[in-house]
Amino acid sequence: MGKIFLIENISKNMKCCEMKGYLTYLILWILSKRTMNGAEIGRELEKRRGTKPSPGTIYPALKELRKNGLITVDENKNYSLTPAGQGELEVACKSFCNIFYDMEEMLDFKK
Repeated sequence: MGKIFLIENISKNMKCCEMKGYLTYLILWILSKRTMNGAEIGRELEKRRGTKPSPGTIYPALKELRKNGLITVDENKNYSLTPAGQGELEVACKSFCNIFYDMEEMLDFKK
């Protein structure tokens, strides 16, 4: 029961990651590694998902993250994480780890 309570508390405080397929979580994770433009983000997502999301999927997510102050974009259209985005990513990572606490078991199941 404690784990469920923790997940619910973490989820209530998140501004991102209430999305379809964890797209915004992945974008924040990718941008935590380095600044990238939209095409580079698309290629990174393709590596992880096996298919490249369309610009009609990526750019609305980037727009929402920017609107929420979690990422910025410079004059060269390179996106980067803001301090608020870093904090949001930390909360989202905790939630993700709580949800998938049995990841090793899942990996064994996949074999």
